[in-house]
Amino acid sequence: MTELETAVHAAREVGKMLRANFNRPKNVDEAHHHDLKLALDRESQDLITEIILKEFPTHAIYGEEGLAGDQSSDHQWIVDPIDGTVNFFYSIPHFCISIAKRVSEELVLGVIYDPMVDELWTVEKGGAMLLNGEPAKVSSRETLEESILFVGCGKDEEAMTSGLERFKRGSLRARKMRMMGSAALGMAYISCGRLDAYIESRISLWDIAAGQLMVEATGGKVNLVPHPDNPDVYSIVASNGKIPIEEIL
Repeated sequence: MTELETAVHAAREVGKMLRANFNRPKNVDEAHHHDLKLALDRESQDLITEIILKEFPTHAIYGEEGLAGDQSSDHQWIVDPIDGTVNFFYSIPHFCISIAKRVSEELVLGVIYDPMVDELWTVEKGGAMLLNGEPAKVSSRETLEESILFVGCGKDEEAMTSGLERFKRGSLRARKMRMMGSAALGMAYISCGRLDAYIESRISLWDIAAGQLMVEATGGKVNLVPHPDNPDVYSIVASNGKIPIEEIL
């Protein structure tokens, strides 16, 4: 299998497992005030790791649930096995599997799969972004007044305060605001024109890596600012590249 075929296969296999467990009781590994870790998070990443390293044993896995493979490799797979774990735990059908690959820090591949509606976004650097095999692009909307914006609030007090302030400012200007619980799906939705922008002050690389490549491949813009204490945590502004998103920042 090619790298893209391998990523798609891994995402679909995990999707089968998540669909099968969607309405079943879930085992919680860690419970925090604003977040959860499930046994299925680990099991899902283990399955992705097994599939990828079987095809590419010298590559590295960098995932939300830990590291695997050869960490000295320039070929690194960035994995979020369940983006939207809290939604999944509460049986809200809005979550996805996100798999990206970078070579020497350059993103070259992205796959996002929503198993509940069987939607698959795929992209390779330099190529078209496809939604279920068909080309897609960002929206043509140019004003905040006709736009739908997705604002994330993070998990700590500073990020929540910033997110809520932005949500309020955006609510006064945009057609609608959304807090949806999956950054990866938010990015995928921008790349196919469903949403117009996504803003969050603190988000991890595995949440946005695949989506970044998709948004940029379909004509949008992504601005990332690394967190000073963690180079793989960012503030993000992603948009269709047309609306004046800076007016609510």
